[in-house]
Amino acid sequence: MFEEAETGLEADVPSDMKNDPDWWRGAVIYQIYPRSFNDTNGDGIGDLNGVSERMDYIASLGVDAIWLSPFFTSPMDDFGYDVSDYEDVDPMFGTLADFDRMLAAAHARGLKVIIDLVISHTSDQHPWFVESRSSRDNAKADWFVWADAKPDGTVPTNWLSIFGGPAWEWDSRRRQYYMHNFLTSQPDLNFHNPEVQDAVLGAARFWLDRGVDGFRLDTVNFYFHDKQLRDNPPLSATEMPSTVDPTNPYGYQDHLYDKTQPENLLFLEKLRALLDKYPGTTSVGEIGADGQAVELTASYTEAGKRIHMAYSFDLLTPQHSAPYIRKIVEEMNAGIGSGWASWALSNHDVKRVASRWGEDLDIARFAPLETALCASLRGTPCLYQGEELGLPQAEVPFEKLQDPYGIRFWPEYKGRDGCRTPMPWVKDNSNAGFSEAEPWLPVAQDHLALAAFEQDKDESSILNRNRAFYAWRQAQEPLKKGDMVFLDSQDNTLVFTRSHQGETVLCAFNLGTEPATVTLNGLELENLNAPGFNGTLEGATIALHGLDALFARVKS
Repeated sequence: MFEEAETGLEADVPSDMKNDPDWWRGAVIYQIYPRSFNDTNGDGIGDLNGVSERMDYIASLGVDAIWLSPFFTSPMDDFGYDVSDYEDVDPMFGTLADFDRMLAAAHARGLKVIIDLVISHTSDQHPWFVESRSSRDNAKADWFVWADAKPDGTVPTNWLSIFGGPAWEWDSRRRQYYMHNFLTSQPDLNFHNPEVQDAVLGAARFWLDRGVDGFRLDTVNFYFHDKQLRDNPPLSATEMPSTVDPTNPYGYQDHLYDKTQPENLLFLEKLRALLDKYPGTTSVGEIGADGQAVELTASYTEAGKRIHMAYSFDLLTPQHSAPYIRKIVEEMNAGIGSGWASWALSNHDVKRVASRWGEDLDIARFAPLETALCASLRGTPCLYQGEELGLPQAEVPFEKLQDPYGIRFWPEYKGRDGCRTPMPWVKDNSNAGFSEAEPWLPVAQDHLALAAFEQDKDESSILNRNRAFYAWRQAQEPLKKGDMVFLDSQDNTLVFTRSHQGETVLCAFNLGTEPATVTLNGLELENLNAPGFNGTLEGATIALHGLDALFARVKS
């Protein structure tokens, strides 16, 4: 059991953690949403001490690193993704000393710590913006994206906010509009100003000096806008990606000018140069760009030049057939060049994969299969808190919603609260062991039976199957750093090889519910007996139960 973890450890990063500068390549990253992870001060909101208290649990998963969603000072309009001070901890989450203890607790257990760096925009309460909006001639007047109204008073461009409505908000003090890709309280920084670049790099340096092992870069392709303020063209019906949300007009435009500008590459080179001064650090970018994911991942993660890895939303979609997954992964592998991808099937912004892909399936079989699949693709897998337990999406009633995105588009889109409800630790507690107070979001009652400490007692649980798989994977170097080649197989199956330094591992997954067989003539295989999976091997024929997998060594 893990209820009594140490919380006050002081330790330096073990020296052997710095020996491999490519530790991030194929490492398993565990994403923690601190608000919903573990509350230690009884206010119904998770905190940094709560992360420290559960550090033994995190280490027991067999992951290599943790990624913390934002904990910086913030008015919390977007739950920390609206930063008002890049160099401090919001009192809601604790103090800088609490962060230092959490960092030491992770390092003492061999875990790296990656923090969310949100620099495309700030909160409107950030001192930078307060000064910028005060006049047109102050020292920070050009630190944000300001533009005059059109002659008729309307917005400067047709750009849209992801959260609904125009991407421009009128400010009566400056008598200009400012740009916001998200909420009106999240003004976009003007990266065309070198002083802005220096300021955000200074914020990154603050945390690197404190000992963090890298950054998850929120909306990494949103930093720059078109200086000419050109309108985005529309997408035709034939061009519109299948991932577009029809309830949100944002997806109806071809976003040529409000994001993904060429100047971004030069800034990422500056950021990489800073990271390279801190050996062993890494970066993973979030790319939001329909139809350009492969191209951008290749250019943004060019080896040794810009960020280390990036993930797109291509597997965070409702589509999940074997042919779809193969298409997405093959296109990435073929087009990424010297770069490196990261893969996630769940995170704090999308419906949990257990409900999105696993609806109507046996979750006890599906959940370990999807985590193993993600961890077997060429790239670095991210595991979102609760995914190791097989948690489904929670149903949050409208009157309990906190997410402004969901409130705006309800009921057609219910927002992101359903994947952000509190982590269930015990089943015999109204708050699931998360907090002694009423949580900021209600605990999902169907999560109680899947509580972490309940599953910990059962060797055959989803949690323990995931632990066993990750422990086994640690010794399989091809699954971490190897090249990847798909082999042809029937519709509901995925079969591919991972090869590294003369060693090849074959991975076979049956995503269907009915048994399947795959015959691979010309290959001599030896079953690696990956824990938790029951696929069998006879000669060149692999037999898989429904929602099952097999891993085999390919003999030379």
